[in-house]
Amino acid sequence: MTPTLSRRPGLATVAALLGVLSLLLLVATLVIASVSGSLSSSGDIANNVSWTVFVAAFTVVGVVVARRQPRNPMGWLLIGVVLSLEAENVGANYASYDYYNHHGSLPLGAVAALLSPSAIYAFMLVPLIILMFPDGRPGTRWRWPLRIYASICALVSGGTLSNAVGSLSRRIPVDASGAVVGLNDAKPGVAAARVVVQVLFALAFVALAIAAVVYQTRRYRRASGERRQQLKSLEAGTGALIVCFAVLFASGGSSNVVGSVSFAVGLAALPLSMGVGILRYRLYEIDRLISRTVSYALLTGLLVGTFIGLVALTTDTLALSGRVGVAASTLVAAALFNPLRNRVQRLVDHRFNRAHYDAEATVAAFTARLRDAVEIDAIRSDLLDAVNRAVQPTHASIWIKP
Repeated sequence: MTPTLSRRPGLATVAALLGVLSLLLLVATLVIASVSGSLSSSGDIANNVSWTVFVAAFTVVGVVVARRQPRNPMGWLLIGVVLSLEAENVGANYASYDYYNHHGSLPLGAVAALLSPSAIYAFMLVPLIILMFPDGRPGTRWRWPLRIYASICALVSGGTLSNAVGSLSRRIPVDASGAVVGLNDAKPGVAAARVVVQVLFALAFVALAIAAVVYQTRRYRRASGERRQQLKSLEAGTGALIVCFAVLFASGGSSNVVGSVSFAVGLAALPLSMGVGILRYRLYEIDRLISRTVSYALLTGLLVGTFIGLVALTTDTLALSGRVGVAASTLVAAALFNPLRNRVQRLVDHRFNRAHYDAEATVAAFTARLRDAVEIDAIRSDLLDAVNRAVQPTHASIWIKP
């Protein structure tokens, strides 16, 4: 126990330092964007706000998980993803600002150019995050696939870095976006080998990502108790991400307020749900959260569809004035709110919040039997049975005052 305890403070310090580094890179990104004039439009400001939310969510969750569970690789993987993306963002912006505004006279311009292709490292970690959630132990059968994938990633990383170093000898080593020019320029033999490695990486990435999703799906079907709640947490975050991205595309991108807010919420939902599942924090509310989110999303869609249909009916078919049609449609939608909410909530609870649905059914059945009960012993036995089936306590007893 002594070596384990002595290593934990060191790993906790490393996690904290990496979190500070992530925040410094975020500040550097915002400063470079401000100096270079990239915050001149509302779209640029919205994108930077979304980026800030993304970095903050991944950094906080990664650092907290790494500090509390240093042996779990999930925290370190989340930190690695955000640091890789930040390094690419800072390096590309700084390199572009250096070479196109100061003609390469700023310090560390070459280092920034080398950091510009760092986003590839974040993509390499994505299948591992899916596979290793929540405890970082996928099993011994994944040992060789992970070794093969790591070898291919090492080849891609080494080739990308060596190409970037070789391209820095050019007169203009970066383009307007900060990417290194000439990463794909090489001799025919080297270019062919590079293409083979890139194809292998693409195939390995897709294969491992699909296998990880299938693996987690099978685990969810077989899981029970706390492990099932952890996987439900990941499912909730993924669902929120998909819904937010659908709203983003429907609203026309992140240049407007709705798209920017949905993009930021979607980016933050996934790491936060992972953190809840890994740390097992308030997992008993996951079912309630999922059911409420789904039910209110369905309710909103039904009410909006009803409102639009009624407006079209009253204004086009019935030839009422626009104000009268809108007012009538609003009243009908308001009247339908509670009946629809109760009906939709009952259906969603039956599917997603089964424990809550079963508990309500148990209590309702006990209440119906209680009306005709007269024997105190029968009532006591029936009450204990209802409590055990509804909330499943470790112990339950009834004391009746004489």
